[in-house]
Amino acid sequence: MDATTETANAQIQPPVCGGLVAYLQVDGAMKAAEFYQKAFGATIEAFHPLDEKGRTMHVHLYLNGSSLMLGDAYPDYGHPLEKPAAFTMMLPLSSDAIDFWWKRAVDAGLEVVTELQVMFWGDRYGQLRDPFGVSWAMNAPVK
Repeated sequence: MDATTETANAQIQPPVCGGLVAYLQVDGAMKAAEFYQKAFGATIEAFHPLDEKGRTMHVHLYLNGSSLMLGDAYPDYGHPLEKPAAFTMMLPLSSDAIDFWWKRAVDAGLEVVTELQVMFWGDRYGQLRDPFGVSWAMNAPVK
């Protein structure tokens, strides 16, 4: 991305999609955004330019019809990195799409935590963990 694109992205804010939007703090927000492009087909809609340490305050992605926000930790400004815990990002998918989404995520490098399988509530479900420590789940009704 060139400087013109970075400046334009910092000024034009795309609409936020979804009634509840996760805002993840990770070590390497732009690297995570690029990883999510590969793993989940996300698109980078806007971001603040990287600082001299390669950090950004804000990245706005579209992923599966929703917005996802990312930012780097800034311990030098009182915002240290905290290990992700006690939450899972859920991707509700159609029964026709879940195998494609699962394979793409695993091929991109997500670690399988719970194999994709039919669960006791009747849906196909599986859990993954990305290289940034974030847990992801995929769920789809059985055909």
